[in-house]
Amino acid sequence: MVDPGLVVVDKSPGMTSHDVVARVRRLAGTRKVGHAGTLDPMATGVLVLGVDRATRLLGHLMLTEKSYDATIRLGVATTTDDAEGEVLETRAVDAVDPEAVRAELARFVGDIEQVPTAVSAIKVDGKRAYARVRDGEQVELKARPVTVHELVVHEVALPDVRISVRCSSGTYIRAIARDLGAALGVGGHLTALRRTAVGSFDLSLARTLEQLGEDFAVVPIAAAARATFPGVDLDDEQAAHVRFGRALDLALPDDGPHAVFAPGGEFLALYERRGDQARPVAVFV
Repeated sequence: MVDPGLVVVDKSPGMTSHDVVARVRRLAGTRKVGHAGTLDPMATGVLVLGVDRATRLLGHLMLTEKSYDATIRLGVATTTDDAEGEVLETRAVDAVDPEAVRAELARFVGDIEQVPTAVSAIKVDGKRAYARVRDGEQVELKARPVTVHELVVHEVALPDVRISVRCSSGTYIRAIARDLGAALGVGGHLTALRRTAVGSFDLSLARTLEQLGEDFAVVPIAAAARATFPGVDLDDEQAAHVRFGRALDLALPDDGPHAVFAPGGEFLALYERRGDQARPVAVFV
């Protein structure tokens, strides 16, 4: 079995996130594998998986920002807001002004309220929204606050629009495609989506499943923690307290989780500031 850490997969199209987890379980020789946020079967790119006790890092990783490259097709609305759904409506895009496309996309940047796509994994009365849609139910989800940090328009070659997005976790790029089409009065859906980064883990670290089958590359848990959270190096006495989950008289530099390390570099825990002390969020030893 491999050492605990993160595996950064470059997911191929047509696979579910569960398919990837199942394959990595076989490669790692353990069932203790999880992922930090799903990717739709149509989507490709960065899928971060945790192996062994590193799976406990995943819940914190899911809160980090993500980056995507996407292609939107205007003039066609679908049931899933992407190319895998059934066509609901088709409209001509001849009268759409490319500058109007850019102007509407600029409105998505910042803190916005976004209605998730109906076929999302959000639970409605204990059942996934996509499962309700699949069973023929009408699903209406409430708008949620999300943040689009940056949206770059690379090309407007109607009916297609190529963009890159850097956004908060929970942002649906399919919903941006849908809402852009609605704002322009012609409908729209996503035809391609590639996740280029999850937090600090980007495509430069990602490996396809075929590559991992030849060389199973794992980001060690200590390196993963340093890459994701502000790091604090402790002395021996402080490290001993952390091993028992005790609070520390330690002034952390920022809000939010900090990765704390023993003098030899061993990753011990995530701590956060509470009043004048640092208290444990999760202990990994």
